[in-house]
Amino acid sequence: MAAENEITVSKIDNSQRAAARVAGFSLLFSIVIVVFANYALLNPLIVPGNAAETARNIVAHETQLRITVVCFLTYSASVVVLLAALYVILKPVNQGLALVGALFRLVFATLRLLSTLNLLGALRFLGSATYLQVFEPDRLQALSRLHIATNFDDYYVGLPFFGLAATVCAYLWLKSNYIPKGLAAFGVISSAWCVICAFVFLIFPHFNRIVNDYWFDSPMAIFEMVLSFWLLLKGLRPPGIAEPVPARS
Repeated sequence: MAAENEITVSKIDNSQRAAARVAGFSLLFSIVIVVFANYALLNPLIVPGNAAETARNIVAHETQLRITVVCFLTYSASVVVLLAALYVILKPVNQGLALVGALFRLVFATLRLLSTLNLLGALRFLGSATYLQVFEPDRLQALSRLHIATNFDDYYVGLPFFGLAATVCAYLWLKSNYIPKGLAAFGVISSAWCVICAFVFLIFPHFNRIVNDYWFDSPMAIFEMVLSFWLLLKGLRPPGIAEPVPARS
């Protein structure tokens, strides 16, 4: 006599639902604050090709630069909150991969902290400390500009880790069925694309003349922004129950 066996599917628990809301908020918040810090606060102070003018802007708007530092610190903190929330959500899918994704994102958050040190270093070179008086003003201005430029390197060294973390998590999203599979598949492709571009750029620094560096991470950023709204507005979808599998007599 034939019997029917159902494949057991794990349910979403309350901790995962709460973590989904935290992940959605922290993901959206991190995107907003880093864009604000870079494009509204830091970039207006920088005059391309003119270290002296950039130095004068920094001295005249020191508080603005210090707010940028706080924004970058807050961004790193929000990334840590995000990775913890994603680990809680995706651990039932594959605990090992969820941990790998969390660690990759932690490395990225740590590297982003270097940006805060670079900005404070740039500010220090333009200070009035006695030991700085042995240097000519134009040299101090050049050193200050060099520290700000180093933020570019900090980001692109950390970007492969960010991309790897996003790729692993997107793969787990795809397996889990917690979000639409089309969205998860786009996440896998866009994140893997970011990893490839980041590594190629580190080896061939003129690669951004072929592929603009904004295109390295923009598709992945779009995925994560859509994901954040999905988690905030929709939450986690039930994983679904597989069709009964007839057992052999």
